[in-house]
Amino acid sequence: MSQVIFINLPVRDVVASARFYAALGFEQNHDFSGETAAAMEWGEVAVMLLDRAFYATFTDKKIIDARTQSGVLLCLPFESRAAVDDFHDRAARAGGHEARPVKDQSGMYGGAVEDPDGHTWETMWMDANAAPQPA
Repeated sequence: MSQVIFINLPVRDVVASARFYAALGFEQNHDFSGETAAAMEWGEVAVMLLDRAFYATFTDKKIIDARTQSGVLLCLPFESRAAVDDFHDRAARAGGHEARPVKDQSGMYGGAVEDPDGHTWETMWMDANAAPQPA
């Protein structure tokens, strides 16, 4: 049985957020979506976009404003440099913000984008040939 990780994110507009994530290639699971939540899937990761009021029912803590505060950095792996570039392009066209431009760092290629609510998604492609080889 495969393991799925669920990431719950507070959002201001569930429909607009679901549209943004769909533009990035996430697939909506309508079985777990409704007025206060949208389940968006990326491989073995399910991102639950929860209306801020609904999100508040799961915690007694103050909900951060991800536009001005950082609570978590999320990272998605990609199969190629071109796929990283494509993801950044789609994020910009869908209303996202490039938080960190794409660059090559000795075999690791990527950057970071923010969704409309400010949640940061790092992007990464690793060149297996650039990884240090065991002695």
